[in-house]
Amino acid sequence: MPDRDHFSDSDNESFHSFDDGEPLPPSPPKQTAPSVSYSQQPAVRKRPSQPQEADTISKLPVVEKFSPEEEATLVAESNSLKGSANQLFGKGSFENAIQTYDKALSSCPNYLDYEVAVLRSNVAACHLKLEEWKEAIESAEKGIDCLERLEPLPKAPKPKQKVMSAASEGPEDDQVVEVDDDIAHRIQHLQDSGQTLDTVRKLQIKLVLRRAKAKSSLPDWSSLQGADEDYRTLLSTSMSPFLSPTDQRQVRENARKLTPQLNSAKDREMAEMMGKLKGLGNSLLKPFGLSTENFQFVKDEKSGGYSMNFDQAAGKSKA
Repeated sequence: MPDRDHFSDSDNESFHSFDDGEPLPPSPPKQTAPSVSYSQQPAVRKRPSQPQEADTISKLPVVEKFSPEEEATLVAESNSLKGSANQLFGKGSFENAIQTYDKALSSCPNYLDYEVAVLRSNVAACHLKLEEWKEAIESAEKGIDCLERLEPLPKAPKPKQKVMSAASEGPEDDQVVEVDDDIAHRIQHLQDSGQTLDTVRKLQIKLVLRRAKAKSSLPDWSSLQGADEDYRTLLSTSMSPFLSPTDQRQVRENARKLTPQLNSAKDREMAEMMGKLKGLGNSLLKPFGLSTENFQFVKDEKSGGYSMNFDQAAGKSKA
């Protein structure tokens, strides 16, 4: 029987426990906010409130919550269903596991962003096992969206942008950054969730890895490009400190293998587009005694772009 406490998405990818190793804790009434580790973040300073900021605070969404007793009951029910789904996953019954995870999602209060994201991540893992790539992408993205309310995922650096190592950022660690009300609200939301930046980032990594794997399994250029962006996001200075050495090596290896696939898909789709344009061009030029043979497209190997030259003789020779 497969190990139910440690699942992997493929023979080459190994992550921590499938559901982060522990059940969702019941949510008792919160008296004081738990401490949050922001060791990877610069020091922050709350900006003095301005009169107009009162309107901003009042516009923040008001989330209706269950009573502590009702919430605890719903979370316990969701935990039980998730445990059953984990067992189904361990037995290889992935379709039944998805159905059971969906039931767990129905029981889990939708404002518990971290807990919902864990379930979405598990559903994505099931779709990966079934090679349902588009469904896996959708599930992973829903989980990523949940965590945006706790800590936004950084944008992927540009392909040719130099990625600095965490050690090289030392002088900037002491800078003071002003925090507006939106950021302060997000920090408070993270504290209220009972999670830390470390746990949120690690779950984001799992979700992004699963989305990247699904995208890299699709043949079209846009999907492969999305996988490339995901790998660059994971190797950014905001995310790489939370990757284990094994995961860092695996991400770099996956990104390296993706490059020829990306180039091949780009060339293939470019050729298809040029073929369609050629057919359209011939239909438009035919009344004038011309064809696309009169127009020579030359690829610039350095830039990857094309230049066009007109050759009237070619048109006459075809006549």
